[in-house]
Amino acid sequence: MTMAATKKRNVYKPEFKAKVALEAVRGKLTINQISKQFGVHPNQISKWKKQFLENLPQIFDNSKQPSAEAGEELTNQLYQQIGQLKVELDWLKKNLPLSVRVRRELVEPENEKISVARQCELLGLNRTGLYYRSRTESVEDGNLMRLIDEQYTLTPFYGYRRMTVYLQKSGFRVNHKRVRRLMRKLGLEAIYPKPNLSKPGKDHLTYPYLLRGVAVEYSDQVWACDITYLRLGSGFVYLLVIMDWHSRFVIEMEVSNSLESSPFVEALKRALAKSKPEIFNSDQGSQFTSVEWLKVLQENKIRISMDGRGRCFNNIFVERLWRSVKQEEVYLKEYADVWEAEESLRQYFEFYNYQRPHQSLNYQTPFEAYQKGRKTEENKGAKPAI
Repeated sequence: MTMAATKKRNVYKPEFKAKVALEAVRGKLTINQISKQFGVHPNQISKWKKQFLENLPQIFDNSKQPSAEAGEELTNQLYQQIGQLKVELDWLKKNLPLSVRVRRELVEPENEKISVARQCELLGLNRTGLYYRSRTESVEDGNLMRLIDEQYTLTPFYGYRRMTVYLQKSGFRVNHKRVRRLMRKLGLEAIYPKPNLSKPGKDHLTYPYLLRGVAVEYSDQVWACDITYLRLGSGFVYLLVIMDWHSRFVIEMEVSNSLESSPFVEALKRALAKSKPEIFNSDQGSQFTSVEWLKVLQENKIRISMDGRGRCFNNIFVERLWRSVKQEEVYLKEYADVWEAEESLRQYFEFYNYQRPHQSLNYQTPFEAYQKGRKTEENKGAKPAI
């Protein structure tokens, strides 16, 4: 029997899981930094964080506690089911003729009905083998992702083939498959019309694009939002901005160490406390098609617009903002943690909104253009803070 066959799977105590999940919810460190600190895989941390947030309301709900008799009956049923499943699993594993490599390829990470852990159990696989990558490869991937992100900001029309050629000429031994994987991880695609650009969450509502042929002539007529990836010294974070389309004024921002929708929904609420648009435009990403996000917009009677698939130019003003943010702020600094990144980015957006003149705005600042573009005098108040 080999060492791999006898190696026991890690079993974490509930107290330890709660401690790690709380650190992830706290949001100071990136998921990668938390992974290094506690020795837990980033995917597991994200899962614990999601479970923690979903189960919080149940702490205060005593009505869902089962009686002792019901609990005992349920336990007996579970034991019987587990016994039968174990027999079936042992039979399945023994009769699988496929190699470990082929069985790993059968795993479907996006399958919502059967978890990855369950699929590995059915296929007789050690789940950690799916995620293992050598430290050297992980560090090199981080460096490649930084270079890809910087080059994409300069040449957003580069797809993975051109990006592969660029990296190869820069001295890296990479093939197009690896570059394509890293660009997908970064959420980067060449800017040109193509099908299936934005994928909505499954079972999420989508809305039509309302801005085709519409002249945006005043402030708070249309707001737009988007999320981008930012590389830190260790790990990465996500940045959301909500921007007035007429003036390019950044209404609100949020930095998060994960793509969970809750912090972005809170940012939307903060933005709407300052003012309200007539139309709110976004892509069809899962954060913007979630029930929580749409509910906030609907309650405020805001018309919802979403970019059509393959229409990368619909939100071009936010794409231009990303280029400015990265070239003028992100690439010039090395953030130590999520909090430092958020503080520095808030300072940058203060500069961007109130001091940085825009050529497309006749060298006005976004705040000046925003104030001049507001329809009524009573709306022209003091400057809103980011």
